[in-house]
Amino acid sequence: MMSITLNFLERGSSWATAGLFWLLVATLGAAVFLSEGLEALRIAWALPEYSHGPLIPVLSALLFLRQLKTVPIDTGPKRQRWMGVLVILAAVTLGALGKLAHIPDIVAYATILWVGGILLVSFGWETGKHFWPPVLHLVYMLPLPDTFYYKMTTWLQFVSSELGVWFLRLLTIPVFLEGNIIDLGVTKLHVAEACSGLRYLFPILSFSYIFAVLYKGPMWHKAVLLISAAPITVVMNSVRIAVAGVIVQYWGLDWLEGFTHFFEGWVIFILCILILFALARIMLFFNARRMSLAEALDLDTDGLMTQAARIRFTQASHAMVTVAVLMVAVSAAWQFMPERNDTAVSRDSFALFPRQIGDWRQTGEPERLSASVERSLAADDYHSVIFAREGDPSTVEFFSAWYANQSRNGVHSPEICLPGGGWEIAWLERSDLTETLDASTPFRVNRAIIQKGETRMMVYYWFAQKGRKIAWDFEAKFWLMVDGIRTGRTDGALVRLTTLIAPDETDADADARLADMLRTVTPALPRFIPET
Repeated sequence: MMSITLNFLERGSSWATAGLFWLLVATLGAAVFLSEGLEALRIAWALPEYSHGPLIPVLSALLFLRQLKTVPIDTGPKRQRWMGVLVILAAVTLGALGKLAHIPDIVAYATILWVGGILLVSFGWETGKHFWPPVLHLVYMLPLPDTFYYKMTTWLQFVSSELGVWFLRLLTIPVFLEGNIIDLGVTKLHVAEACSGLRYLFPILSFSYIFAVLYKGPMWHKAVLLISAAPITVVMNSVRIAVAGVIVQYWGLDWLEGFTHFFEGWVIFILCILILFALARIMLFFNARRMSLAEALDLDTDGLMTQAARIRFTQASHAMVTVAVLMVAVSAAWQFMPERNDTAVSRDSFALFPRQIGDWRQTGEPERLSASVERSLAADDYHSVIFAREGDPSTVEFFSAWYANQSRNGVHSPEICLPGGGWEIAWLERSDLTETLDASTPFRVNRAIIQKGETRMMVYYWFAQKGRKIAWDFEAKFWLMVDGIRTGRTDGALVRLTTLIAPDETDADADARLADMLRTVTPALPRFIPET
């Protein structure tokens, strides 16, 4: 049938002789099939951290058109187009896995792979492989995986706050940093608020990438410009924090709000861009081949519309028609697939959690989190309560958060949340307690000692996911994807046990207390955290 179609085209049908028709069909089919990924991008771009997202495809297109000026017009047959078909097959496979797992971000990642594949089909391998810079730049429009994002931004926030506090102390301004709380005496700044300037980290990284691509200097210059974006942003945000401290010290809180609103705009972004230009200028000054910054940056935009008009030369080919038919077929087939909604899971609400488990009795009423913490937690159900044994002054806090659908709201690791409350993780290890608990399946937990000042606590926590007890958050995300693909289920929970280490007891005493509570509470959990 493919040969019949192409023979028809070659005979001169006016409506479909140009490959532009088949390119349009392939693109529309991809838009339908990858629609969940496109919707995920739209939602992410509404967040401050990714509000630059709509600009990324535009800038990538401009990079592509600039690069296209170096490629002569070739209306002859293209070789090795089928490599592009293989790339598109990989994109379809990745997109299908994301759709099955109910993880739209994976579908969004597949979109970039598809763009790379269609360029290879259009230009052939020998020419198309050189267009990787604009395709790779599309990565900056994607939301980062939640686990990686929270770990990275939390670490950058702490670094930025430490530097900001260091700057304030250089200016002899009294300040104290506890976890992510900056105490200025008359007021306290939360790190997440103080570091809102970090929201411009992602657009600055994107700009530095374009800067490095356009830069004509040595390769190591390009690497420096690309890598320097993150530290420049962190340092500039530290300066912002320091200036906020100075304003509070000398002018009061009323001035701080106006300053914060001003610097939450594009001021930090513009200053970081200017520093990038200055860095490039400095490197050029010491370069053996002397050139101006204008010469080093190829900013010529002439003829871009002429290059865009070259789309009319897109050729019909076996590979292009194959891609068009493939995208229409998979899009249509997916519409007729049985609906895979989130599988309903039968469980009891934590409101029914027993007040006494073995020798452990609940003390007081369950704690309710503040509205802001509940929004950040985004759990469908949670339980926070204190247990104690008769005649023993030591207590254990039991906390669990359950999520019906982790593809929308994922579990936040205590490695992020605990430092956010001012606690320092003094020691952390992943332990296998399978033999200790005589468990039938692997039971792995994180054991940690946290401290705030002279107060020390021991913590056990793990991720409970369809019967698995997982310590590593990235492993939990992997099994989330696997379960979503296999069964459509993306439910799971976090379980945490915490106890105070009294001044007159050892770490081993606290460890034994948590181990006893763990053995006692584990049999009661399947009612509230289903294992099958």
